[in-house]
Amino acid sequence: MSLISIPPAPAAPSPGRDPRGAGTAPARDAAVDLTRAACLLAVVVVHALMVGVSVQGGEVVLENALESWGGFTVFSWCAQMMPLFFIAGGFASATHYRRVSAQGTTSSGYVVARLGRLLPIPLLAATATALVLGGLSVAGVSPEIVAAAGWRMSQPLWFLGVYVLCSALVPAMLALHERAPRLTLGALGAGIVVVDLVRLATGVDAVGFANLAFVWMFVQQLGFLLADGITAGPRAAAAALAGAGLWIAVGASPANLFGALNPPTAVLALLGVVQLAAFTALRPALTRLATLPAFSRGATAVNGRAMTIYSWHMSATVLLAGALLVSAQLGGSAETALPLPLSSEWWLSRPLWLVTVAAVVACTVTAATRLERRLVPRLRFVTHLAPARTLLAVLCGAGGVLVVLAATGSLTAWLSGAALIAAAIGLCLDRRQKANAAPSSRP
Repeated sequence: MSLISIPPAPAAPSPGRDPRGAGTAPARDAAVDLTRAACLLAVVVVHALMVGVSVQGGEVVLENALESWGGFTVFSWCAQMMPLFFIAGGFASATHYRRVSAQGTTSSGYVVARLGRLLPIPLLAATATALVLGGLSVAGVSPEIVAAAGWRMSQPLWFLGVYVLCSALVPAMLALHERAPRLTLGALGAGIVVVDLVRLATGVDAVGFANLAFVWMFVQQLGFLLADGITAGPRAAAAALAGAGLWIAVGASPANLFGALNPPTAVLALLGVVQLAAFTALRPALTRLATLPAFSRGATAVNGRAMTIYSWHMSATVLLAGALLVSAQLGGSAETALPLPLSSEWWLSRPLWLVTVAAVVACTVTAATRLERRLVPRLRFVTHLAPARTLLAVLCGAGGVLVVLAATGSLTAWLSGAALIAAAIGLCLDRRQKANAAPSSRP
């Protein structure tokens, strides 16, 4: 799966030095930052469109409104932004780690700092979600509705679990990249292919979840290449598209790219190559766009609250849908007031729905930010942690997410997941030092 021409690797860099000879990594890239912000907003829009609430035959139905849409597969090829998000994340991780390691930060110190940025905000959101679900149960809401709401709220969490693991592996994977970029990318690509073929041959879908590691580390490595100035061109994109078509044709992956997330398949890695090529072609225009004050301020605002937006947007959207349902029921016409998903009335109502979601998510993020500013700065993290304790913290952080997803977002799962995330944070705390500032919320 190595579709990108990579020049021979330079000699291994000395510790604490940028591999390209400079003492520090380059400054932030405006086009990458704008792309990260755009990807996050696209995720919020897609999730908002997926939330469908209606009353059918007297029963409340909370569903993924797009699953039965005939155009969903085509839409997924335009709207699936996760590979590009991981590429941008890989770029940011490579430049950040090179910069801090040049200043003397150890690999464990880097991982602890990443956990300090990635976990506290989701912990607040998970705790709030558990309280809301518990409150709904106490209020007498149907257990089926509470369970459906908990599951819908939990679905975006897979990203956090995978991103925690990928971030923790940045020092090791970047070292492999700097020593043997071709071999590293090829080995990850081979792992993806083997997992997909074994899953196809055995019919055991659980095998495919090994690609949660291989696929997203492969795409993160593309971000490392981008950080080194290596990009993909039209030929690489064409080859990747051909490979994706073949993989779908033989039945190794669904054609719908949201379906290909669970479990992830080689098609997502190949989509990453296509999106890297598209970013390469559009980079000059994106750079110019990012210099415009409105876009610059917008990207800064979104990226500055990225973890807050990601952690809270789905809960806010599902609760908004529930509020609409209650309002319609109080009016005595829920079955007719709420249009059936995919009906013409439903599509016509989507612009207003998206505007309302944007307003509710913005208000939620503003309120959550105030809470974070009161609580998160009090957390003090160590600058170095023993390898075994670092590993345990990473596993607790990612494991907390896995528990919520494995138990389909039940109240018990949310409480257990929050406890594991809290344990991960606890392993990284240093009560002897003063906290100077709140961790950045950028993922």
